[in-house]
Amino acid sequence: MKRPRLLLLFLYHLSCLIPGILSSRVVTLGSIEIFDTHEWFGSKPNVYFQCHGENRTFLPDVKQSHLQYTFKGEESWQPLTELNEKKCKRCGLFEMDSFKPDDVFDEWELCPGDFIDGKYVRSKDKEVNATFICLECSDSNGTQSSSSNGASISRKSSVALVVVICLLTSILMIAVTTIIYKYWQKRKREQDQARFVKLFEEGNDIEDELGLDPV
Repeated sequence: MKRPRLLLLFLYHLSCLIPGILSSRVVTLGSIEIFDTHEWFGSKPNVYFQCHGENRTFLPDVKQSHLQYTFKGEESWQPLTELNEKKCKRCGLFEMDSFKPDDVFDEWELCPGDFIDGKYVRSKDKEVNATFICLECSDSNGTQSSSSNGASISRKSSVALVVVICLLTSILMIAVTTIIYKYWQKRKREQDQARFVKLFEEGNDIEDELGLDPV
């Protein structure tokens, strides 16, 4: 029951703030349609999504042009990427090529503010049409619906409430722990004093029985 333990206890309760503060902005693919393939001899295309500095995410189901593919966001290769609150990523849709550099369907800056009601549609003429989903992304330019803004405010209020509750709980736990520790110290001192007095009295009784005079 030392002070470092009290600090660890405080940090433990403070850690419950992390899930509310670090809300993830995961981007998944809702649908895609390619209008052209760049492979020779009618080979099936290998389409993938990639952001700069990140790994490729291949879309194994996309094999034909002029066919819209829809996804639930639960596929094994999902999600595509994760965005920061106010930072964009350079991303694109590509087709892997065996003999020359990979072909580009489209490449652009993917930003959290692009999403309206959690959805962003990216289209390039004669190349690709894709819909991306990010339920935690918001439109920084204010084009998002009022219901989405209300939900965002509600989430922020909930996070603030969690912060206050966790801090109050931590303070209360530290106070209770301190009180219990002081009470335990007091009781220990009283027990030690009582034990000493008892031993002293027993020593006097032995001396009386033996008829020894105190020195």
